[in-house]
Amino acid sequence: MNTIEPPSRTDYDPQAHEKGALMPTLKLTTIGTSTGVIIPKAMLERMNVGRGDTLYAIEAPDGSYRLTPYDPEFAAMMEKADDIMRRYRDTLRTLAQ
Repeated sequence: MNTIEPPSRTDYDPQAHEKGALMPTLKLTTIGTSTGVIIPKAMLERMNVGRGDTLYAIEAPDGSYRLTPYDPEFAAMMEKADDIMRRYRDTLRTLAQ
């Protein structure tokens, strides 16, 4: 039986992999005629998402992907809206009266 040596880190917890803390494994499964991913409950809780929520897959320059519950396009639009509201604060306050 081959054994796999754990990473050489001083904060390595040998049970962490069993808990899914180091690198959770995602399983692909068939859903109708599509392919779906099973995400462990612990990951969903850490991302603060649940069944029916939307995750965004953001491609990194190295070709990897990052799953996030935050829509980067929406975040960019909100930053622009915040900027506009800051610049035109007095005008918007007057219009609201």
